Amino acid sequence: MTPAQALAFVEQHGIVLEAARRGAIPSLADAVAGEMLRGSWWAHPQGRAIFVATRAMRDSSQVLVCRLVDGKISFVHERLWPAVVRLGDRFPAQRLARLHEVHTENGRHHVDETPFPTWVPGSTAALAKDLTESQARAMLAMLPIESGSPR
Repeated sequence: MTPAQALAFVEQHGIVLEAARRGAIPSLADAVAGEMLRGSWWAHPQGRAIFVATRAMRDSSQVLVCRLVDGKISFVHERLWPAVVRLGDRFPAQRLARLHEVHTENGRHHVDETPFPTWVPGSTAALAKDLTESQARAMLAMLPIESGSPR
């Protein structure tokens, strides 16, 4: 799977987990491998291709990388950002923080977090205001969303 195909996969599904599985939400690692993975994907014959696809999503401006689903790395395509913003008070704030992997000068990796709603573009916030709660819930039907605020 090329990076463009990985982005198309995330766009098609809207919300995709990097490697974990949860109900109806697909795993990008499974999609690249062409099978349901057991254990770490690093040891899989498609491990390098999985790495390339997941890093492409982490670097894409069209994908929110966060821990939305069960605290696992989640890729949310920008077409669903307005619904996420509209229902943002239904999720723990830390699950909506934008994650960005940074390579430090000494070769280590560090994850920067931009809190919600700081990362939300103005155009997305405007679209979110135009959505009803019912519309936003329908867009995020793959997620269990509680009524009221968990905060």
